[in-house]
Amino acid sequence: MMTRKVLFDGLVVDEYDRPVSVAFVGDEPCYVVDDDGFHRHIPAEQVDRQVLNFMKAFITGHEDLITDQTAQMLGQEDIFTKASIANQLKNIDQQFEMLFQIGLPDEQKAYLGMMGFKVRINVHGDVLEVEQPGMIAPDDEE
Repeated sequence: MMTRKVLFDGLVVDEYDRPVSVAFVGDEPCYVVDDDGFHRHIPAEQVDRQVLNFMKAFITGHEDLITDQTAQMLGQEDIFTKASIANQLKNIDQQFEMLFQIGLPDEQKAYLGMMGFKVRINVHGDVLEVEQPGMIAPDDEE
């Protein structure tokens, strides 16, 4: 059995904005939250899935725009590239599962951190907030 990766290590804080560490319980990666001296071990997948679902909410309903913008950024606006990107977005849940196997590159995590990306959780592992500077919350759209 392959160990799942921790996707957002270094980007998760507790409700008091203190960094959350990562540890393993057996072969299961966990975020460790300091709860007044008691270290709570929360399965990383539980937190990471909440964050991915949050991100998925931004994608849902905007697949065409994301496809067009991604193709433009790649400088490959042909129909085959757009079809490939659209297919990846259509199968986003499979992409998320693959992320748990390969993880996010350290460089990408560093970039997210520099851009102000942060995940705030409570002592139970519930995601309280995902800070994504420059993003509009789905409820704020017109």
